[in-house]
Amino acid sequence: MIEHIKTIQKTADLLYSAQEVDAAIDKMAGQINSLLTDSNPLVLCVMNGGIIIAGQLITRLTMPLTIDAINASRYHNKTLGGTIKWLLKPSTAIKDRTVLVIDDILDEGITLAAIKEYCIDQGASVVYSAVLLNKNLGHTKPVIADVIGLEVENRYVFGYGMDYKGYLRNANGIYACNEKEIVQ
Repeated sequence: MIEHIKTIQKTADLLYSAQEVDAAIDKMAGQINSLLTDSNPLVLCVMNGGIIIAGQLITRLTMPLTIDAINASRYHNKTLGGTIKWLLKPSTAIKDRTVLVIDDILDEGITLAAIKEYCIDQGASVVYSAVLLNKNLGHTKPVIADVIGLEVENRYVFGYGMDYKGYLRNANGIYACNEKEIVQ
């Protein structure tokens, strides 16, 4: 498996450098600071993919906030999504709170839509979402992120929290897999 992961990493195309991602995170923080300036938000990091973007983005936010995590997964370290499995729900009360959900990528939108619905069902007064990447699929998604860092074509990507079969989340840039190397 490790040799396959090394091949994926070696043959991938760099889509966004670390500097380009950093600039996008700065832009996202500016938008969020304007949007939530007086709102006392609860920030929910979508695990595991959102951990890197949430960590970097939160340090740039200027309003008082609280942080928690949520984990609803469709991929389970595979390359194709399945049904949503709830692995972690927040321990912080959501009722009457402004919630900001931070995730790595808006792909099909199914997971983010489910998380948003969960927050609304728990009584959130409003739910916003911020994603580092929005994948352009050429069709309508069930949810649109309020804050988007970068756009990406419809390819399998990794880095900055996004993974290939559980690996490569730590890549310092956004990379697209060489389609010939992907193993389902």
